[in-house]
Amino acid sequence: MTNELDIFVGNTTLIDEDVYRLWLDGYSVSDAVARRVRSGILEQTGATAAVLQSDTMDHYRTFHMLERLLHAPPKLLHQLIFQIPPSRQALLIERYYAFDEAFVREVLGKKLSKGTKKDLDDISTKTGITLKSCRRQFDNFKRVFKVVEEMRGSLVDNIQQHFLLSDRLSRDYAAIVFFANNRFETGKKKLQYLSFGDFAFCAELMIQNWTLGAVDSQVDDMDVDLDKEFLQDLKELKVLVADKDLLDLHKSLVCTALRGKLSVFSEMEANFKNLSRGLVNVAAKLIHNKDVRDLFVDLIEKFVEPCRSDHWPLNDVRLFLNQYSASVHSLDGFRHQTLWDRYMGTLRGCLLRLYHD
Repeated sequence: MTNELDIFVGNTTLIDEDVYRLWLDGYSVSDAVARRVRSGILEQTGATAAVLQSDTMDHYRTFHMLERLLHAPPKLLHQLIFQIPPSRQALLIERYYAFDEAFVREVLGKKLSKGTKKDLDDISTKTGITLKSCRRQFDNFKRVFKVVEEMRGSLVDNIQQHFLLSDRLSRDYAAIVFFANNRFETGKKKLQYLSFGDFAFCAELMIQNWTLGAVDSQVDDMDVDLDKEFLQDLKELKVLVADKDLLDLHKSLVCTALRGKLSVFSEMEANFKNLSRGLVNVAAKLIHNKDVRDLFVDLIEKFVEPCRSDHWPLNDVRLFLNQYSASVHSLDGFRHQTLWDRYMGTLRGCLLRLYHD
């Protein structure tokens, strides 16, 4: 009598998503095992503690070997050592480059250098994110920045091409690169209510309208550097507040259009000139690097805080900014309409995002 035995041999690399998450979060093998035990996995599977320890260590060894490939994701796709289905490869890459909101808010706008890396101990303590995870996230930011900072073409496209990230995560990294390059201040107390998503939204608007790439798609680092010629030209907008006749006419046009439409009309009418001076002076100062860095601080101080103190509803802010921007086209003595639209189109979107009534 003969016994027949079917044997299947496969070499697909098994990826446990839960263990991968523990590894990404910076837990040691022993901490990961303890967390898995608390999750009830021993009861669910009938495994012993020794088997669970061995399984966790085996996964950690695999992840450590994969990590050098994750530093350059196209290499993961083309290597032959690990047999990983494409959907699993995409998951490994996306989760490796994912980041914590609390962490990115601590480093957004800072130089991605050794000096900032020395602060990771403090950031870890403040946020409760393990130091190992903080280091991974910081090194990812720095790695992406170094690869794409001087590339020609779209920043988002370059990130997608070289790191194989999703569209949403690529856009987030584009914002991180843009903020790191221009060193925007994001850490001051009055900015703490703003989320990474708020800043990323503004970054996308500025990349689309205020960078070199907004006017020339073939220049190097086109989406990283602000258009210096554009920033120089913004001083021409000062005529809107320096010329009393223009300022008065601008106010008259806005007030006529909004009378009966704003719940804070009296406050807007009384404060129009101060608000206009604030918005125009922010533009005129952007030629200086320090004022570029302080852009969000200035927008909060010159516009958001005055409106908030008068209890403007968000819809009134929207109506005012739309009319304030559009009315300039009716000022016969003003000759910088295109420049104004390029500036205010972006600023209007940013201010509406920054304004939390």
